[in-house]
Amino acid sequence: MKFFFSKSPLFAFACLSASYFAHIGFFNPYLSLWLKSQGASLVVIGLMASMQSFTRIFAPYGWGWLSDHTGERVWLLRFCAGVALLCSAFLKGASMTLLAGLMLIMFIHTSAMMPMTEAALSHWVSHEGRFDAKRYGRVRLCGSLGFLLTVCWAGFWFEHHGLDDFVGWTATTLLAVNVGAWLIPNSKESVHAHSTKESMFQILKKTHNRWFFLTMFFHILSHMSIYFYLSLYLDQLGYDKTTIGLFWGLGVVVEIIVFYTQSAWFHRLDAMGWLKLCTLGMALRMALTTWGAGVWPALLVAQMLHGLTFAVHHTVCMTWLNEHFSTHLRARGQALYSIVGYGLTGVLGGVGGAMLSQYGGLQSTFMVSMGLALVAYGCVQRLKSAQDPQA
Repeated sequence: MKFFFSKSPLFAFACLSASYFAHIGFFNPYLSLWLKSQGASLVVIGLMASMQSFTRIFAPYGWGWLSDHTGERVWLLRFCAGVALLCSAFLKGASMTLLAGLMLIMFIHTSAMMPMTEAALSHWVSHEGRFDAKRYGRVRLCGSLGFLLTVCWAGFWFEHHGLDDFVGWTATTLLAVNVGAWLIPNSKESVHAHSTKESMFQILKKTHNRWFFLTMFFHILSHMSIYFYLSLYLDQLGYDKTTIGLFWGLGVVVEIIVFYTQSAWFHRLDAMGWLKLCTLGMALRMALTTWGAGVWPALLVAQMLHGLTFAVHHTVCMTWLNEHFSTHLRARGQALYSIVGYGLTGVLGGVGGAMLSQYGGLQSTFMVSMGLALVAYGCVQRLKSAQDPQA
């Protein structure tokens, strides 16, 4: 409990994480349902939902490069949060064309926030180059709590009041994000000449790093069917919005438990061991969702696997990036994680999932995702061989 009442910068990061993921917690799960209520077709919903991921292809690296070269991470965070809030003021009643433009601008700025935040946070939770999973987990679980609060509350609210308040929720949560951004101490990081240090290109030339990003790509691409289409799928199966919100919330509860307790057991396996478990767990989760979502106990197990397929996998990725990307490349390493993990995968998952759903039904999207998880497992095997040629 001391952590939560400390004056440490970690408390400020916890507040920003809580507010940011509180915004994501209602916005991402219910965006598709809101767009449907506005008269959008399934293809348009897929395209609009994937727009967030499209901006993650270029925006995080651009903002990361700027923050690495200026050291002004905090002011850039505040600027991005302010622009997103301004865009939210014009969403209500907007035509589909205007809505697309506003969301594009908003996503360009919100997609940059977490890579810059994670880059700054990794500095505070590392000691002598060693990543502290316990301190990181304490901050990150605050984000999970924010997500849990809004994903459950929003499900109940929208079930009883309709989706007309979606825009109001957007503006309110983005206002909270702005408050969180202003709580972070404005300490400019030192900027040094890096001509003699390893470049991003040199790091990415290493075989084990390439296989790591491929593993991450296919694992998170498998996850995209959950992010984009789970709410629509459960709605189609007859679940009400309150129940949909509770199923989302269940996954986050397990996620919180993982982040809170990971310091006690995370060290028992190396990165390869955890990545194998995560990818196999992802394949099982997609199988249960594909063929068992209509039976609530099976869906319950599938959602509980979120602790493994997201929380553990995320910590493994943060640990890897902290160990393999030097300080002067930290923000760009985080940006690359966002681009490969949530940019390219989001565009392919949103558009590809929309096409699959249009012609094969929503169930087919989760079936293909199971195959992608198995591809990720194959990439882990190659990653292990690249790290240990004798394996």
